[in-house]
Amino acid sequence: MISKCDSVPPSPTAGFGGLELKTLIMDFVVFLPWMAAIAVGAGLWAVMGLFTGGKDRATERLEELRNPTSRADQARNGQKSGVGGMLEKAAPTLSRALESKSELEQNSLKVRMANAGYTNPKAAEFYLALKFCALISGVLLGGGFGMWKYGATQYGYTAIGLGGGIGFYLPEIVLWYLKSKRQQKIFLSLPDTLDLLVVCVEAGLGLDAGMRRVADELDETAPEMTGELNLCLLQLQMGRKRRDVLHDLGVRTGVDDVKALAAILIQADKFGSSIAKALRVQSDSMRVKRRQIAEEKAQKTAVQMLFPLVLFIFPGIFVVLVGPAAIRMCQQMLVD
Repeated sequence: MISKCDSVPPSPTAGFGGLELKTLIMDFVVFLPWMAAIAVGAGLWAVMGLFTGGKDRATERLEELRNPTSRADQARNGQKSGVGGMLEKAAPTLSRALESKSELEQNSLKVRMANAGYTNPKAAEFYLALKFCALISGVLLGGGFGMWKYGATQYGYTAIGLGGGIGFYLPEIVLWYLKSKRQQKIFLSLPDTLDLLVVCVEAGLGLDAGMRRVADELDETAPEMTGELNLCLLQLQMGRKRRDVLHDLGVRTGVDDVKALAAILIQADKFGSSIAKALRVQSDSMRVKRRQIAEEKAQKTAVQMLFPLVLFIFPGIFVVLVGPAAIRMCQQMLVD
């Protein structure tokens, strides 16, 4: 007679075979987030390839017939390849995801890029494309690490959010750092620029010739300021009004002292007053301001040194002064 236990089929996970199956399932669960991340990355790469696909021969021939210099321009500049070329071609498409619809915000972004030294008309477009790529990379890296470390839990989803936030705000931090460093360099080189400009103007040179002379003299020591002066000279040669050029100089640098200098020069040019006298007054005020900033930093030094003294130097002095007395007191207590 066949018992009831004999009629039950064996479990598929029983024995050595079942243990091996469990091991395979566990390995698959562990590598599943990495596989998903690789698949998403491959999909994004494929989408970028679709956006940056090459043109067919007929379209290229039509463009050559419409613009005969296009082939010469390509031969002169060279076609970029690799990830950089793909990013440059895909920048208009990628930047639309983060591009603001307000014209005021777009102008604000262009001003910030100009303050950081990027005056290319497509600089804001490339910045938004890089920001979008950093966001996607942060989400992928944070999601891959979170799913591998914590799985599909609250911590895993938090890692995805943190990765996306870091990738989104990291370009903002880098842009702010570049902007502040460039503005500081322009501010520190402005007094020397004004002194040389005053000397040139008082020697009989005009404002344009004086700016050109200052740009030639300070080309190595102050490249940021000389670059702005050269751009101003180029705009003046192209026929722009001096008032607009000086106004754009103050906006492009973002330094308050340069804006004040531009306003003084515009006022002197408008009312016909002496430019040399206006530059002399601005140079003296800049020198006084730098002296006041140095005195302010000197007054802050005593307060800033208090925390390193208390945390690092005072404990060592305390050990040196009180240590021998403490050792003698311990020895005396042991003897008693």
